[in-house]
Amino acid sequence: MAVENKRWLDAETFNHGVALCQTIPGATAMQTAAYVGLKSRGVIGATASFIGFSLPAFLLMMTLAALYTRANNLPIVLSAFNGLQAIIIAIIANATFLFGRTALKNRGTAAIAGLATALFGLGINPIFVIFIAALFGFLFIKPGQTSSNPPVDSVPTQTNIRPLLIILPTALIGFLLLYIFAPTLFDLAILLFRIDLFAFGGGFASIPLMLHEIVEVRHWMDGTTFMNGIVLGQVTPGPIVITATFIGYLLGGPLGGVIATVSIFLPSFTLVVALSPYFDRLQTSRYFNKVIGGILCSFVGLLLTTTIRFALGIQWDMPHILLASGVLTALLLKVDILWVVVIGTSASILMLT
Repeated sequence: MAVENKRWLDAETFNHGVALCQTIPGATAMQTAAYVGLKSRGVIGATASFIGFSLPAFLLMMTLAALYTRANNLPIVLSAFNGLQAIIIAIIANATFLFGRTALKNRGTAAIAGLATALFGLGINPIFVIFIAALFGFLFIKPGQTSSNPPVDSVPTQTNIRPLLIILPTALIGFLLLYIFAPTLFDLAILLFRIDLFAFGGGFASIPLMLHEIVEVRHWMDGTTFMNGIVLGQVTPGPIVITATFIGYLLGGPLGGVIATVSIFLPSFTLVVALSPYFDRLQTSRYFNKVIGGILCSFVGLLLTTTIRFALGIQWDMPHILLASGVLTALLLKVDILWVVVIGTSASILMLT
């Protein structure tokens, strides 16, 4: 649409932006929308694109979260979510497979993923696991073994220092106000901000980090509720990290939902604005690619461990097995995930009510 219909930028520039957004942490689709706006209308355009792209998913998730708090004990809702938990396990298992197919090129990269699986399985903080994987990638991955995109021709651009001098202080003031007037929401905002900074490889990479911090460390909600939030995130037209809106709403009402959404997306947006002028230099650095390759390997392990943990929390019977198997097969056949969730919800109600 942006290239062929609107002609806001050419195909080469667009591909350059996709490569950037696939390399830096955050939700790739959201960042690509911001990049299109950045190249066509500057930082103001990036802001408009980013907000416009995320707003439908945000509004829908806020609505779904509000309905969830009022109806989650109804029998039909319990049946739907009971089956959908098996479905979300299949979705994350498919994401693990896709990550692995892209990131694991040989025994060395597979070994890094295996190490990450073992460390995360032992309860090690996933941020520490990511740092370990980055170190191993730097030390042991040879150039050409990573999944990073090949270098592209440089796209002339100007630095974005002036907008960053507005964005960063504004964010700092916002965090400071939360710290003074709403400490609980400040903790949530800082946590989600930090998670997005380490979510390399797209939105699914944030799931293991959220699981660890929100469910296992802080016990802000149980694993079942967290999985239900992921399910609702798949119903929306946005990235899976919109689950943060659900988390924020349950912990702090509508204001919590807004703060959680801004916090989980702010790093993604800022990185696109800050790094786009320098991406060619980073992309052609073999050291940068080695580190990114190690990090992506770690997320294969993190997602695998998350899949196993979610699976252990379900009482597997024939309906759950059929739902998970059917969804995994459909996803491998590239059926649109929205149809998978809608049909899976209907099947859950019919099979488990």
